[in-house]
Amino acid sequence: MSLWGATTTDESKPKHLTDAEKRDVYATEQGWVKRTTGTGGRAGRVHEETLVAIGELAGGTSTTAGLGRGTISAVRFISTALSAAGGSFSAEVVYNEAVDVVTTGGTPQMTITNTPGTDVVLDYASGTGTNRLTFTATVAGGATAENDVLSIGANSIALNSGTIKDAGTAVDSEITHGTHVAIITVGA
Repeated sequence: MSLWGATTTDESKPKHLTDAEKRDVYATEQGWVKRTTGTGGRAGRVHEETLVAIGELAGGTSTTAGLGRGTISAVRFISTALSAAGGSFSAEVVYNEAVDVVTTGGTPQMTITNTPGTDVVLDYASGTGTNRLTFTATVAGGATAENDVLSIGANSIALNSGTIKDAGTAVDSEITHGTHVAIITVGA
């Protein structure tokens, strides 16, 4: 069994990484790359380290050869505390490769399931050109109630007349995903 995926049918990130480490890993034409941000005197600088070099990824399109279409590898809440009084709320979608978001026609959205209340819709906020997209919303007081349970269900993303494409291409990235184990209970 391979320690990583190298085909469009198995695009798994290096398996020895933790889930947190996998959020910073994505596919490029060189192979699996880890993105790190500098600290200290190098704060703010971004460095890419090739973890697994893979040949023959360049030259094709995302739908025919080389890299496959960008797919979602994880979805998670960034905000973990929300009260019935409302407040700012955000979630993150992690792709297996860098993606570009265009919002000129509309803004992609993510719907968070609220049981038993009204679902919360988050708008795309940032991340184009990277493998991590952030969706945010300001939840009004009373829109959620104490003990409501917020969760990320399957296929929670809608383009809403915007686009999400593989970075630097005209190829649509996938927006479908399975249910992710991410639950928040609204506080008082």
